[in-house]
Amino acid sequence: MKKKGSGSKEVTAGDSPSRLIDARIKELNDWRGETLARIRTLIRQADPEVVEEWKWRGVPVWSHGGIICTGETYKNVVKMTFAKGASLEDPSGLFNSSLEGNTRRAIDLHEGDRIDERALKALIRAAVALNMSVRAAAGPARSRNRPQSA
Repeated sequence: MKKKGSGSKEVTAGDSPSRLIDARIKELNDWRGETLARIRTLIRQADPEVVEEWKWRGVPVWSHGGIICTGETYKNVVKMTFAKGASLEDPSGLFNSSLEGNTRRAIDLHEGDRIDERALKALIRAAVALNMSVRAAAGPARSRNRPQSA
């Protein structure tokens, strides 16, 4: 599957997730691309060890010990969906979408919205910490189920 990018290079499904995200930002070429680029920068600043992924036929995903959040783009909104958002404290009230679910929470960003960068970085760090604590709790149980080597 090939997709023509803004430059002379073609973007293919086999490209790295980071390159595919770069291409999505350029392809949007409006406030949505600028917003996606800004949240990507904030995610990287909050967690320099973040892993960028490309899932579900074209959704940017940021992970560290599990999915932190996605960066979906629609006609009128850029949506950051936090995989375990319902388990995160949100003292700044950033979550404004998908509030009824038991697991996920989202932040819908519209054209002209100001991002509370400090609060968003804190939320990202909290999501990473939650992923790591879930992973640590699951670690010993998994190792007990593995056959012991002699």
